[in-house]
Amino acid sequence: MFSALAMMIVAPLAAMLIQLAISRSREYEADASGARITGNPQGLARALSKIDKWSKRIPMQAPPCMAHMYICQPLTSGAVFSSLFSTHPPIPKRIERLIGRDFV
Repeated sequence: MFSALAMMIVAPLAAMLIQLAISRSREYEADASGARITGNPQGLARALSKIDKWSKRIPMQAPPCMAHMYICQPLTSGAVFSSLFSTHPPIPKRIERLIGRDFV
């Protein structure tokens, strides 16, 4: 009985984490596809860097229900725990993957 109750609590949380991980992996794949199509991963990395810098200069007033629609994370909390529940990977990691990979 207790195991069934535990599964009822843990299963939806695990499903949500898997869904968010898939979303983040698709974002990485979109970056890789964009770099292959343009042939310029450095340019895409610079664009992401500019977006990240501007988002920190001008605070965004985004409701939590719309945060997934933004290129960069509008709700900054900086905690490792909150990165588990984000739909997009952090921009520095996206830039690292773009620059560190050969797309030719």
